[in-house]
Order: sequence, then C-alpha cells, then structure tokens
Amino acid sequence: MRAVVCHQGTLSVEDVPAPAAGPGQLLLDVARCGICGSDLHARHHADELSDVVAEVGYTTAMRPGHRVVLGHEIVGRVASYGPDTRRRWKPGALVVALPVVRTGGEVHLVGFDTAAPGGLAEQTVVQEAFTFPVPDGTPVDRAAFTEPLAVAWHAVRRGAVGRNQPAIVVGCGPIGLAVILMLKASGVRQVIASDLSAGRRALARACGADVVVDPRERQPFAAYDQKGPVRTLPDYLGFGIDTMSRLRRVPLLPWERLMRVADTLGATPSGPVVFECVGVPGMIEQIAGAAPLHTRVVVVGVCMEADRFRPAMGIHKELDLRFVFGYDPAEFAHVLGLIAAGKVDPSPLHTGTVGLDGVAGAFDALGDPEKHAKILVDPGSAATL
Repeated sequence: MRAVVCHQGTLSVEDVPAPAAGPGQLLLDVARCGICGSDLHARHHADELSDVVAEVGYTTAMRPGHRVVLGHEIVGRVASYGPDTRRRWKPGALVVALPVVRTGGEVHLVGFDTAAPGGLAEQTVVQEAFTFPVPDGTPVDRAAFTEPLAVAWHAVRRGAVGRNQPAIVVGCGPIGLAVILMLKASGVRQVIASDLSAGRRALARACGADVVVDPRERQPFAAYDQKGPVRTLPDYLGFGIDTMSRLRRVPLLPWERLMRVADTLGATPSGPVVFECVGVPGMIEQIAGAAPLHTRVVVVGVCMEADRFRPAMGIHKELDLRFVFGYDPAEFAHVLGLIAAGKVDPSPLHTGTVGLDGVAGAFDALGDPEKHAKILVDPGSAATL
C-alpha cells in the first residue's frame, strides 16, 4: 500500500507492506486523517518527544532514524477484523478510533511508533475496544475532527470554568480554535481569544470567540470587565480588611462559616481561566506575569524545549497551573455525538484537503499561520495543493 513515511525529518510517499489486524483489532481503509501539531513536532523533535515519554514508561516511541507512518486523527471504513473481535460493524462502516493499540502485549500510540503505523496511509489498524461508529449522515470531513476536538474537550473540562469566569485562549492555532469551539459548546459566556496572526484571529471569531485581540495592541487580560478585587495583591489585601471590618460589626455573626459558604458557592474573588495553546518557551512565564490573582492556567500547547518561569510569581498570585494530555473514551464519544448532532461545527478549522502526494507540502504550508489551520489528508485524492 502507499503511505507517507517520516525518516530523518523527511516525508516521502512509499510502497510499504499493508498492516494486518491482530487480536482485538480491525483494519481500516483510511477515509481522512488530520495533520496535527503533534505530527509537526514529531517530524523535527522525535528525540525530544521520545526522551520525555520514555521517562513515563513508554519506550517504543519514534526516533529520527526510524521509518514511521504518522497520523492519529483518523476516520476510516471497516475493511476486516483480526482474531478475538466481536465484529461489531459491517465492512464499509465509517468509524473513528482512539489512536492506541495493543500488539504483542505492549501498548503503542498509533502514528508515533514503528509498531503502530498511522493514518497517513491507505490503511491502518485500530483497537476494536477503542472504536466508535460514526452516526449516519455525519460528513466524513467533520467526523475527522473527533480526535482533536476530544483533546480540546478534555482541556475545557480540566479548566473547570466557573459560571461567571471569563476564559482566555492564548494562541489560535488548530488546538486553540478547537478549545474555543468546545468552550462555547460547554456554555462558557465570555471567551477572549488572542493571537498575533490576523488570519487566526478571523478563524477565532468564526469559532465563536466573543472578543478577539492582537496582543501587540491589547492584552487579553484587559479585554473584559474583571469582577472582584483580583487584579493586584494590594487590592486583594485591602478587600480582606474591608470585608472583615464589616463582618465584625455584628459580634454574633458566624463570619468564619459565612466565608466558607461563600467559597463553596464560588462567590469569593477569582480570576479567569487561561488556556495556553502556543507551546513555545516563555509563554507560561508571560502569562503568569500578566495574569490577575487567582487565575487558573491550563497548558494545552506542547512545548518541546526546556522552559523557565518564576514560581514566586505564581505563589504571590496564587495561580493554578494544570497540564493536559489526551482524553478518555467517554470524552471522545461525547465529542463525536456533538459533531453528529450539529452542536459543534468544526468546519471553520478545515482549510484544505490533500492526497498522500500532497502531505509534505501540507506540512510546510501549516507553518504559515495566515494560510491554514487544519489540513485533512484523503488517501484516495490526487490533490497536492
């Protein structure tokens, strides 16, 4: 079969052996596969990526000298089943799957491992237990966004944006745009998006952002009305003095209990929730320095280099710092349902489709934020641009 092979940072279309479904697996004819920012990172930072995941116990990741078929945002049609499967869906059924397989007793990440070739190919293998049927009538191009939107949905859930909290998305590349979509789908009232690129700011508006800013002209933290004394430490301490002065005017008032109740109900001052979707050194420090007190920072962007920030700044502002990775099967299935029901429309992110021969050019094109957000690959297409 034909597949796009990554070797020493170079992408080439080659004839490779067709994969075979093992126990508990099924073979798919790939209908679409999205190109992810993680694919761009893996192409040029395979060693750094592999070193990190090796420290958490995953030892078979790709290295620059390996020949790896990338691609993990997969939608395909059932071609055949391996042994020990329940054969849930008829041949030709359209399905999506979490990009994880178990082969030979070991778990592999599809598209990042020589033992689990990905979806930038005519066929790929997925795990039956992690596979979900695409509801009838769902366009294949939209179903292809299940995986990246599941990443965003997991980040939004980890962000736990409160009823009166604004959400700030820093960086409006594909993952930032997906986060905007899922924030609005979850009912967040005020979403502020920030990006240097005019093209990406336009896409942020199309995805539902309420306020869009160019950070060279206006900081996102100044783009909304902040409720409560959470911008500066002196204001917050002064608020504490004023509050205690009022409470102690009534000696019998159980002020400690009232404070605990107010905290439980979310009535105490809080900052925004920031989703860092850039993934370059210095972004965490930049956000920590500019954010108001009690801000929650959810790190979604994947920075492949060592980074530095000042813990003392986070301490004095009492910031929350959360990192996110992937999603669970329930989140994946939930997002598929939202897409199928038309409650989330990922089409603004879809800026191009190419065949296998156009993948190398698509990787290069994705480096220009003014041109593209998400490019899908259709192995049956001859398109190269």
